[in-house]
Amino acid sequence: MLVLENVSRHFGGLQALSGVNLRVEPQRVVGLIGPNGAGKTTLINNISGLDHPSSGHILFDGQPIHRRAPHRIARAGVARTYQNIRLFGEATTFENVLIGQHGQGRASMLEAIAFWPSFRREERTLRERARELLAQFDLMDVADVPAANLPYGAQRRLEMARALATNPRLVLLDEPTAGMNPSETRALGEQILRLPQMGLAVLVIEHDMSLIHQVCDEVYVLNFGQIIAHGTPAEVRDDPVVIEAYLGKE
Repeated sequence: MLVLENVSRHFGGLQALSGVNLRVEPQRVVGLIGPNGAGKTTLINNISGLDHPSSGHILFDGQPIHRRAPHRIARAGVARTYQNIRLFGEATTFENVLIGQHGQGRASMLEAIAFWPSFRREERTLRERARELLAQFDLMDVADVPAANLPYGAQRRLEMARALATNPRLVLLDEPTAGMNPSETRALGEQILRLPQMGLAVLVIEHDMSLIHQVCDEVYVLNFGQIIAHGTPAEVRDDPVVIEAYLGKE
């Protein structure tokens, strides 16, 4: 589904990514880990179109996307969340999910202005889908609460619900449990495990190794912009090269 071939990114003399090769197959959860400054967020920015590689190729369903704008990549079926929460704070929880569906509507401006039956049917469908997502992420009780007033863990869940509202096939999660306590992390891990059952593929960047072991089928390790290991969570955990990257060498 997602294939990165020799992806490199440099900013002047700084080499942020160097020859990265990575694959995410359908209905798999793939982890991307590495020390701070390894290039993980740069990589996810290149996949989602917020940045573009200096060289190499990024393919989604066999089609190159490494030069596309973010909205075109989103419409192709790639959604993402952010390390720093980016919700519409004054909008309600329900409205945030509706906003995530803005690309799903097919009614014309004339149909909307005239309030035609086709527009009303579409609105009902979109609102129904929004309620389903709120229920899936345990947010129905706060549907009418402004997003800025939600507890931190609920804001994280809302970001995921809004990402799924775009009807993606691949979800990029950038440190989805940052700032969460262990109980909230396990609960969100259960939500992530449901995504492959819904037909989705997932690439998750995370520092919390308990989450990586809970949800990932395989893991890539990035260090100084290069992939230094790839395998199951257990294989990666015990890899001496990975241990050295995190802890240093005696």
